[in-house]
Amino acid sequence: MKAVVVDAVDNFSVQNVDLDPPKFGEVLVRMQATGICHSDLSVINGTIPWVYPAVIGHEGAGIVEQIGDGVTNVAVGDHVAMSFVPNCGDCFYCQNHEPFLCTVTKPDGMLLDGTSRVHRNGEQVSVMTYLGNMAEYAVVPSVCVVSIDKSFDFKAAALVGCGVTTGVGAVIKTARVEPGSTVAVFGCGGVGLNVVQGARIAGASRIIAVDLSAEKMAMARAFGATDTITPGGNAIKEIYAMTNGIGADYAFEVVGNGKLVETFVKSVRKNGMAVLVGVGSQEDKFSINSMVLPLMSKTIKGCMYGSCNFKVDFPRYLDLYQRGLLDLDRLVTQTYSIDDAVGAFDDLENGVNARGVIVY
Repeated sequence: MKAVVVDAVDNFSVQNVDLDPPKFGEVLVRMQATGICHSDLSVINGTIPWVYPAVIGHEGAGIVEQIGDGVTNVAVGDHVAMSFVPNCGDCFYCQNHEPFLCTVTKPDGMLLDGTSRVHRNGEQVSVMTYLGNMAEYAVVPSVCVVSIDKSFDFKAAALVGCGVTTGVGAVIKTARVEPGSTVAVFGCGGVGLNVVQGARIAGASRIIAVDLSAEKMAMARAFGATDTITPGGNAIKEIYAMTNGIGADYAFEVVGNGKLVETFVKSVRKNGMAVLVGVGSQEDKFSINSMVLPLMSKTIKGCMYGSCNFKVDFPRYLDLYQRGLLDLDRLVTQTYSIDDAVGAFDDLENGVNARGVIVY
């Protein structure tokens, strides 16, 4: 089968690999769509350390073709969306309604039994976050998939696997934004646009989008931003001017940059919440004046995967899509074949798309 394989930092290509059948607790999925996410690029460029060679891809949807022994949550022929974080159901976090922190998760590129189903010339190939779904087929743990209604567009279902759930969930579940609030969004790429959508769905009265790209500002307005900051302008000054000198109730950093974190925290009013959604490198750090948080009663909160329970939230977000409340169709600004994957990542780096999707 064809798959996008990373052999070393900044060295990746579409290759033919072999795939073993599913073992106990695993399913074989014939991929229908895979989103092209910045986290995939981070594995390619080494920002997220990984075990090479590796098949990337962690935002996808497809059709179950085969199930291994012990699988009861899906059946052959089911349409499924895939989560890059398992929900084992047994660990402390899964049992305490925080499966987005499931402790089964390990960044070793293997499946739950410590081996991979992907091989190349007899060599074991790792997979990204239990999925490696930027491929024609993927064998994944059954605790990483959920059945979805067969009426849903696979492209939309794929996006729910990462970018939509992270962005919308950051607003609705992590921050619990209240109706009538003012929200500032720093970074309006694929995930940031979904933060904008989440704020709109939550009933925010003012949604202020901040990005260096004028094109992204236009996209943000299309998805619900009420105001945009001129690229190159003084974002903090403009946000305070828009809010009568008070600041935003909530702000979201969706870039993953330490210096930007230091800046965006200043945009939040006293007793406001600053939510870190973007993932930076391990070496990137930020510094906050130690008097700011207690004296201004600000909250800085991390957001992992939109605080999701994917078994519940994936169908929930797709229902919002079906009802016309969550716009997923316009998020997909270009589709590609798997043979065009290298060019698709060029487009990602150049900021061409809201979201590009590989369709099989």
